[in-house]
Amino acid sequence: MDKELQSIIKDLQTVINGEPWFGRAVYELLEEIDPAHVADHPGNSGHSLLELLYHMITWTEFTVKRLEESKDMNAAETEKLDWRTINPAIHTWKKGVAAFRTANDQIIELLGKKNDSLLDEKVDYRTYDFRTLLHG
Repeated sequence: MDKELQSIIKDLQTVINGEPWFGRAVYELLEEIDPAHVADHPGNSGHSLLELLYHMITWTEFTVKRLEESKDMNAAETEKLDWRTINPAIHTWKKGVAAFRTANDQIIELLGKKNDSLLDEKVDYRTYDFRTLLHG
């Protein structure tokens, strides 16, 4: 594995489960949230925490599929899941956090098998390259 990918992996690990420069790690914050309030909409107009979590899952899983070079979860399928209708009985906080962790673990594992040349490759179904996707 090359230096730029090593740096991206390190940055991802720091943000989700380390000591990021901006404060506390994402996983630490997600674990503190009271599941009783995750479906609440702030001011009755914004996205709920549950909607935001499943939005993040959608794009994290999209990234996994692109790294796997899978034809599953193409652009149209991804767009359908983005800001999906959330059913709190199905889309629970606990399941969502677990899915988000799993997808991030998969990204780290897949990146560990790649080299820096990946970063200049165009992402399927998009106009940008993997460098842009992974830094996003």
